Amino acid sequence: MPVRYGSDLSEHHAVRKSAGLFDISHMSEFKISGPQAADFLDFALVSQVSKLADGRAKYTMLCSKSGGVIDDLIVYRLSTESFLIIANASGRAAVWQALKERSAGFELDELQDQSDDLALVAIQGPKATEMLQRLTATDLAPLKYYSIASAEVAGYPAHLARTGYTGEDGFEILVDANNASGLWQKLLTEGGEELTACGLACRDTLRLEAGMPLYGHELNLEANPFQAGLGRIVNLDRDFVGEPALQSTQQAQPRLYGLRGEGRRAARAEYEVFLPGSESTIGTITSGALSPTLGHPIAMAYLDGTLQAGDRVEVDVRGTRIEFEVVDLPFYRRAK
Repeated sequence: MPVRYGSDLSEHHAVRKSAGLFDISHMSEFKISGPQAADFLDFALVSQVSKLADGRAKYTMLCSKSGGVIDDLIVYRLSTESFLIIANASGRAAVWQALKERSAGFELDELQDQSDDLALVAIQGPKATEMLQRLTATDLAPLKYYSIASAEVAGYPAHLARTGYTGEDGFEILVDANNASGLWQKLLTEGGEELTACGLACRDTLRLEAGMPLYGHELNLEANPFQAGLGRIVNLDRDFVGEPALQSTQQAQPRLYGLRGEGRRAARAEYEVFLPGSESTIGTITSGALSPTLGHPIAMAYLDGTLQAGDRVEVDVRGTRIEFEVVDLPFYRRAK
């Protein structure tokens, strides 16, 4: 999987202004079905999946008993008793192990790791829907954000999920791995000059602008969903793995904050953060870049203390203290 096909900046801007095509077949896919599939997922995940309507999806997390994040993922309800989980590539083994362990005692027909059999291609950007519509007879207009439907795309059976990791509208297309190359080529041909093949570098700057966490940076086993600013996805009014710990750590520090800088010097991961004039660090940067869309440095950081939007901090950027402002996430929102 290329870090870039051409230029990081041109690929980033293509997604914001037109459309970009991503090969994200490294992601992990798990199929769960059976009479108690919904009950099992309610127990395994921090969200109440049983409340999902057929054809809808939810961003959620798989947490350890101590409340730390094993992985963040999206769960899709394909039908009343059938679900699909798409998780991170790096979390494949840990997610699979946790799902198997937590399935004990539940009546399931299927619990499968299908990651090697499926491929995932994402088309993202303001023109993505119009391009994709030309290759499928399925009407895309009724498909809401965080929904999924079976379809045929460019002649290939597929699932179309209106989800993404860029902050733009678009779809993630799940197909048999043997059809991935053909689908990729047909999408690029149909999109022409308005569709750009995009690599992992611009995917990272796009998701950072959108305030979306990356496992291993903003999310890990040492941080819980509340610390990451994602407590809204946790439903504590029931029993699930990690619930007792999460009940008692809702106010735990450090907390994840957004930071906005001036000039051109970006704060990068692991750079230390300080209160102005202090020699004691209050935390570290988890992700940072010079925002291609906004034109100034942005970063996310886990920081101790109660900070408010508008507060000032300093980041040690290669030996020089650079001032940053605490801001609300996300940094960028697409026009509706």
